[in-house]
Amino acid sequence: MTSLDKPTQDTDQTTDPHDARAVTEAALFEAFGGVRGMVETVLPGLLFVAIFTVNKNLHMAAIAALALSLILVVVRLAMKDTVKHAFSGVFGVAFGVVFAMFTGNAKDFYLPGMLYTLGMALAYIVTTLAGVPLMGLILGPVFKENLSWRTRNPGRKKAYAKASWAWGLILLAKCAILFPLYWWADTAQLGWVLVILKIPPFLLAVWLTWVFLAKAPAPIDVFAEMEAAEKAEMAEKAEEGRGAAPAAESGETTGGRRRRQA
Repeated sequence: MTSLDKPTQDTDQTTDPHDARAVTEAALFEAFGGVRGMVETVLPGLLFVAIFTVNKNLHMAAIAALALSLILVVVRLAMKDTVKHAFSGVFGVAFGVVFAMFTGNAKDFYLPGMLYTLGMALAYIVTTLAGVPLMGLILGPVFKENLSWRTRNPGRKKAYAKASWAWGLILLAKCAILFPLYWWADTAQLGWVLVILKIPPFLLAVWLTWVFLAKAPAPIDVFAEMEAAEKAEMAEKAEEGRGAAPAAESGETTGGRRRRQA
């Protein structure tokens, strides 16, 4: 068992609640992209359904959505901003475009994203049942605690489990609405429902995650622990080196005396 996973009873739980909420809010914004990230996930799909509703042209709607996704990436690159959320949007739209073009069914533009949502819902639930909630795996590095919450911080593990259950159930409820519409509704109806359901469930899940983690014990900064351990080790080696120097000097003096006496 490594030092990062070793159980401990002295986890600091005296952190100012206001500081804990602020840190949690900042971490969630970093992990999920904040307001800008949400807007970037909505715009391509909104453009697709708007164009298709007007002229029923699959090719035009698909190309416009993909072009917008690429523009969003270029804008982030020009501003030297993080592009991970924009790139994920590009890949999502590209899969939808390829799938819809291949099948010729405009509704299939949304199918990869729906399947991804279902897969994520199952991932949140299965990992939580397995004792390694997915939300902890996602946010652990953001909070600089890595996997220390698994054995060293049971309060945070419980909070991550609650958050993962929330995400899993919310995404399953979203799928329960979307998949019947995929079979029964037309492309425009499905598209507008998807646009409407894009942000509210996401905000609900993020808010619940914030609530659970803001009330949880503070994260254990394993990076700071490793740095402190390295500094302590270096100091110990330096101290040993300083102690060895006088001993060597004393040995040389004693040897010289013996030679003179001989």
